[in-house]
Amino acid sequence: MHTTVLSFENLHNHGELFANLFRARKQSFIVEKQWNLPEALDMEYDQYDTPASRWIAIHDDVGQVYAGIRLTPSTARCGIYSYMIRDAQRGLLASLPTDLLYDEAPVDPNIWECTRVFVLHSTPQSLRRRVHGYMVGAMVKSARELGATQLIAITPANWPRWYGRCGLTATGIGPVMFIDDGDYQCVQIDLSTKMH
Repeated sequence: MHTTVLSFENLHNHGELFANLFRARKQSFIVEKQWNLPEALDMEYDQYDTPASRWIAIHDDVGQVYAGIRLTPSTARCGIYSYMIRDAQRGLLASLPTDLLYDEAPVDPNIWECTRVFVLHSTPQSLRRRVHGYMVGAMVKSARELGATQLIAITPANWPRWYGRCGLTATGIGPVMFIDDGDYQCVQIDLSTKMH
């Protein structure tokens, strides 16, 4: 099993992996969860897949993707868009509520957003614990290398149960809300203890 951090600068070094990640996102979010998201060429994408973002792929030797994560700086700008949580709060996304945060969404070079987190249902049960471990390790390492001391994310509302098991320190920064297929909550993940 491998972890690869993809960017627009290095995706040419990884063959089909970038496309495979977006195909896996389609499978996870459009096929399995039945979310109404944009797709083309059998891939899911949105307005936040820009050169400002980074993508983490957990995959095998031949590029089959098991899981993925997207990281976007809270300082990102592309036309009218910034990052997903902030744009939802600003009323730019009909699919997400505007009151998902208690306070104003941060814009800070040390805060990155973590979105499009998934593990494919087809990932064998025998690999899932390892996949989760690789995801957390890669997310923390990548975010720290990008200068992040905090991540914010929309996560399933049962996050307190499993964040601790993953060694993450997180705080709820918004109310629990039913979105699409379940209860979710915005959280802030503290990376300051992961500086070494």
